Amino acid sequence: MTIESLVDAVLDREGGYTNHPADRGGETNFGITVAVARAHGYAGDMRHLPRATAAALYRRLYWHRPGYGRVATRAPLIAAELFDTGINMGPGVATGFLQRALNALNRAGSDYPDIAVDTRIGPRTLAALDAFLRHRGAAGERVLLKAIEALQGERYLHLAESRPANEAFLYGWLANRIG
Repeated sequence: MTIESLVDAVLDREGGYTNHPADRGGETNFGITVAVARAHGYAGDMRHLPRATAAALYRRLYWHRPGYGRVATRAPLIAAELFDTGINMGPGVATGFLQRALNALNRAGSDYPDIAVDTRIGPRTLAALDAFLRHRGAAGERVLLKAIEALQGERYLHLAESRPANEAFLYGWLANRIG
């Protein structure tokens, strides 16, 4: 799994142009909202957003900027999940899920100390991830992945419960973003 294969999979899954009336993000193309496109220099019609532009935004904003490449060297499944979750919910939310899961899985601090849920990949988060993987072995990565996905699923349910218009997206979120 490489960042290029992850980006290609997201672009294929997100598809082309949409402007769903229930989507607060408004116009999107390849999953890139008009606000993100404009904030990063794309001024054209969203219907014509180039695939290469969307790919570059995914790499820069949802992989390099949050530091998921550093996670990938330790736990590629976790990095792929953070990338995907970050695209859909924001990298800060995805990273916060990782940090919360690491804190809950440290056996009351006996394996490694709790870390701040500061929503950034930094030395303490990476040290906690390293310690978790050292203590739990290869199976640990899959358990950590399940914990992150559980948090993600709960957030999707909350979004649908708190805004009925989001129910239009819940099935797809659960079908395509969890597991």
